[in-house]
Amino acid sequence: MAGLLFARAGVATLVLEKHSDFLRDFRGDTVHPSTMEILDQLGMLGRFLERPHSRIDEAVLTFSGRRMVIGDLSHLKTPAPFIAMMPQWDFLDFLKEEASAFPWFHLKMVREVTGFVEESGRIVGVDVKGGTTYRARRLVIAADGRSSLVRKQAILPVTDLGAPMDVLWFAIPKDRTGTGQLRGVVNAGNMLVMIDRSDYWQCALIIPKGQGAVLRDEGIAAMRARIAATVPELGNLENVLTSMDQFHLLSVTLDRLDCWHRPGLLAIGDAAHAMSPIGGIGINLAIQDAVAAANILTSPMRRGVVTDPLLARVQTRRLLPTRLVQSAQKLAQDNLIGAVLRRGSAIRTVPWPIRLLDRFPILRRIPGRMIGLGIRRERVVVSAA
Repeated sequence: MAGLLFARAGVATLVLEKHSDFLRDFRGDTVHPSTMEILDQLGMLGRFLERPHSRIDEAVLTFSGRRMVIGDLSHLKTPAPFIAMMPQWDFLDFLKEEASAFPWFHLKMVREVTGFVEESGRIVGVDVKGGTTYRARRLVIAADGRSSLVRKQAILPVTDLGAPMDVLWFAIPKDRTGTGQLRGVVNAGNMLVMIDRSDYWQCALIIPKGQGAVLRDEGIAAMRARIAATVPELGNLENVLTSMDQFHLLSVTLDRLDCWHRPGLLAIGDAAHAMSPIGGIGINLAIQDAVAAANILTSPMRRGVVTDPLLARVQTRRLLPTRLVQSAQKLAQDNLIGAVLRRGSAIRTVPWPIRLLDRFPILRRIPGRMIGLGIRRERVVVSAA
């Protein structure tokens, strides 16, 4: 998205992608209303929605058998008041096709960046596996996720906010009926999130931090029993879940860089702030970062202005929403998810905020708005070149 926006504004942009394609299972697939607002501003929303996707407009929590609606997006005043569930490879292919319409956009696949090129204290390019070096006239943007080189190579310092959990992703087939729900289930000392993907449930089993290997060693029969005890209505899973290879571990991280930039270098998205999967907000915050960066930097870059002094403005613009969202995620991790994981079936009382959301439908719009539109959402203000 950053590459698309910078190239659209007339700034020569090169995107380097490590792999030969975008096909990766169980990456973030939630495209929120805030992101679709950006696509609408760019005139791309109609084409995006032509691609296969499913829609989610409410969140449901089942707590020890009691079903409660806790979030409603349908009342949002926005072009697409729902979460579009689209495999990330399809979303990335869509962005690639749209960006390719701009002559300043260039993409090179199978280019694994291995390090930064520094001269006189400024980042001026990157080294790529195989010995190639790409130099940047103005700026290097690190948008390479929570395992970013800026973290691995300690280019920029990071503060870990802590996460008591990890996630095991897996899929369970279903018929195509459904109401477009995001379901959370707390039962029998376990927590499971189920996302309606039309013909299957995309499932996330929440587990204590670092326990993935232990559960894998217990084997598939024990895992099936755990899932069946949590969501009995899924029925017999013996012919559905047949191997632990069907489970994909996400090591949850909640952290952010102390400083997102240095001369010649800017980190955005998960590279700057790794988000918990709670709410599926990470992709959408990253796209907001990209819009803010383009709004602040592209006009000066076109005029030949040195942008290093402006990089702090991007962090300043995006730091408040990042802090607020991470604070909310940490609150949920520590007071609900962490409590379930620590105490298991001993938790039998539904927390009072959830009871309020279930009892008063109008209150459900609050988490719907927070998840769907976020805080200080960006608007594309730079015109196309």
